[in-house]
Amino acid sequence: MSIRLRLALWCAGMIGLILASLSLLSYAIHTRAHYDDIDRVLVQATDHIAPELPTTGENLSRLLRDASAPDLSIRAYDADGRPLDPVSDVAPPVDPLAVLENPSGPPFDWVARLAPSVVDINQDHGAWGTLSGAAGERWRVYALHLPEQQLYLVVQAPLERIDASVARFRRLMTGLSLAGVGLTTGVGILLAQRALRPVSVLTNTAAEIALSREMERRVPVGNRQDELGRLASTFNSMLSSLEAAHRAQQRFVSDASHELRAPLTIIQANLEFVERSTDLPPAEREAALNEAGREVRRLTQLVADLLALARADAGVALQQQPVELDRVLLDAVSDARHLARGQRLVVAGIEPLVVQGDVDRLKQLALILLDNAVKYTPEGRAVSVELGNHSGWAELEVRDEGIGIPVEDIPHVFERFFRADPARSRDPGGTGLGLPIARWIAEQHGGTITLTSEVGKGTDVLVRIPIDRRAVATA
Repeated sequence: MSIRLRLALWCAGMIGLILASLSLLSYAIHTRAHYDDIDRVLVQATDHIAPELPTTGENLSRLLRDASAPDLSIRAYDADGRPLDPVSDVAPPVDPLAVLENPSGPPFDWVARLAPSVVDINQDHGAWGTLSGAAGERWRVYALHLPEQQLYLVVQAPLERIDASVARFRRLMTGLSLAGVGLTTGVGILLAQRALRPVSVLTNTAAEIALSREMERRVPVGNRQDELGRLASTFNSMLSSLEAAHRAQQRFVSDASHELRAPLTIIQANLEFVERSTDLPPAEREAALNEAGREVRRLTQLVADLLALARADAGVALQQQPVELDRVLLDAVSDARHLARGQRLVVAGIEPLVVQGDVDRLKQLALILLDNAVKYTPEGRAVSVELGNHSGWAELEVRDEGIGIPVEDIPHVFERFFRADPARSRDPGGTGLGLPIARWIAEQHGGTITLTSEVGKGTDVLVRIPIDRRAVATA
């Protein structure tokens, strides 16, 4: 069942319930008012006749005859319940003793529960009843005991016209309720269709994008400022994110393929050269194998970097435990000294600090920064390292006196496989994945990494990681 139909049915159901409740209450009040009018007439008739009612004789018959009307029958009964007046009418016979012993409420008890009475039916010595005549018609009866005259006065009125009026009113209210529900259902479907039209447009657009893979398409928003307008804007934002991710994935696959193909080609060429040249001099054979070995190591590093980025994309969380960042940094500096080729590694200052994180990943972060600094710094120049506490943050700073990075390339240095032109010329074996991995590690530790550089003067990389406050409190 569609949302449009469900909304229409819910709306129709609620309106139908309201109409049914109002119709039922109106019907109860209308019906009770009509029947109370009859009861009021019967009570007034007894109040008018009872004081003047003689016990027997000609006066009794004349009085009852004069008080009776086409729609009102009045009779008197003796103490044993036998009629005293000779008046003959179409009203059914009544046993006043039975009415007084077993009084009944209004003609419809459920009406009495919904609508209060405006007539006092608890008259002294009186009781109400509803009888059926020979032809099936209904009569309203009021029997009153007159102890002083030792008589029973019974007043009856037919309910035929009131029953017919009530029945017509009941049919009218039922018809109006059904018509209201039907009209509400139709209007609800039209309104739901109009209100949900943007959802249909969004659904059709999403289906077309899925079939055509045209990630640049967007859903028309227009000037809508309601929930559906915000839904369309959010959907467009999601499409923009998907488009960017799709393009990044395509670029990543293309760059990765290119980076993997280069070392594999070199390895294959050198091995085929060695295989074909059976009389190759030992020096040339060793040079070819050494070059193939270098490319194997580069390929191994590239695969490891790709695996690290794949873990990052999969959202794999790092292990969190207290780490002495100063010790990790000193170990990384010690390893980086083996990478230096005439560059000077200077430890400007290292403050003992503890952070929550992964020891191996933090060391990898430091080695990436030191390796980049050493690679792009000419011989004889310095690479300095500093670690300090600044307002609850551990700040690791690596500065070099290298070739620097052009200003226009700085916003792209954390993109995968990106390498600035000067760096590319000095490092033909680089993968372009070091800084993206470094940023991922910093972010996984709740920190940030920023880079500033100037061509010909060097590069400054700053990593900020929150200090473990529990370790600080313990110390």
